[in-house]
Amino acid sequence: MTIRKILLSLAVSALLANTAVADEQPAKVIEQAINSFIRPSYAELHDKASGLTGRMNELCAAPSSERLDAARQGFAEAAGAFSRVEIIRFGPITENNRMERLLFWPDRKGTGLKQVQKILSEQDETAANVDDLFNKSVASQGFGALEYVLFGTDSDGLSNKDDAFRCTYGAAIAGNIERISGDVSAGWNRRDGFATQWSKPGPDNAIYRDDREAITELLEVFVNGLELVRDVRVGGFLGSEAAADKPKQALYWRSRQTTASFANNITGMKALFDRSGFGSLVSPDSQWLVQSIRFEFNNAIQTARSVTGPIEDILKDEQTRSKLAYFQIVTSSLSELFGTRIAGELGLTAGFSSLDGD
Repeated sequence: MTIRKILLSLAVSALLANTAVADEQPAKVIEQAINSFIRPSYAELHDKASGLTGRMNELCAAPSSERLDAARQGFAEAAGAFSRVEIIRFGPITENNRMERLLFWPDRKGTGLKQVQKILSEQDETAANVDDLFNKSVASQGFGALEYVLFGTDSDGLSNKDDAFRCTYGAAIAGNIERISGDVSAGWNRRDGFATQWSKPGPDNAIYRDDREAITELLEVFVNGLELVRDVRVGGFLGSEAAADKPKQALYWRSRQTTASFANNITGMKALFDRSGFGSLVSPDSQWLVQSIRFEFNNAIQTARSVTGPIEDILKDEQTRSKLAYFQIVTSSLSELFGTRIAGELGLTAGFSSLDGD
């Protein structure tokens, strides 16, 4: 158990020992997180992935500019659904490297790009069907790989029959995303599966021995998710000054989905916060924290959604670039609210920061 998880566990332990919600409320919050956010969000991802597979198959069967546009739109929809539920980084998604298979990122050495380009140049038939593709490198079978197929160099050739292999490979990737998302969704719905372990902690539970450990897992979704979005996603390409920006280090820069991806990350966090009823764990006297969190979530989402277009153009414009810097400020405020204020409300010592590391 990491230092962070120990500290958060101690915080929740204090909450459960000192409030009237000790017995029933934590279990209710976990169940609501599962039933009202996690299960429907993975179902949505599977649905969007299925739609993407269908559009890829239609493109391959009868290439055209219209069908290429439809496939690209299907990619945006599926990637958006994934971004909303991507914050759930535990449970069935951790089995068989599913998270990495869906999105191998960050990839600072360009490993995925090199592998995808090699597959395309060699027309590697072992990557042209779902079963064989699953056994290849994780970097060659998820959203990053499909983005290059649909939006990368020479991708416009998908609109005609001159690049049949590229389309077949892309369809295999889409089918792989569909299969994995379906498996994860099924994992969360399995009777006596992970959802049961999380929602019913106890001394015989191999993962969660009591309510405080179960609630700690949920709290860490926000603590770690905000750090991921701000420091890894945005911080990965936004420099301390414009000259230090690295637009091609941004996730989904080819498909122009960079800002949409972290807008969806925050949208998912807000939905989880609201639907789980997490704020009910906070004492009546401190409900202002809950309102502040909702305000800052809306602020972050609106800021991210107000910045659209190619990330290179966004960074070249001082006004739009400043919005990304502001987005980092807002998410830092959210980190402070969760990692210090909420943690303090639950019994942590003052000054604890979720960004201190393990």
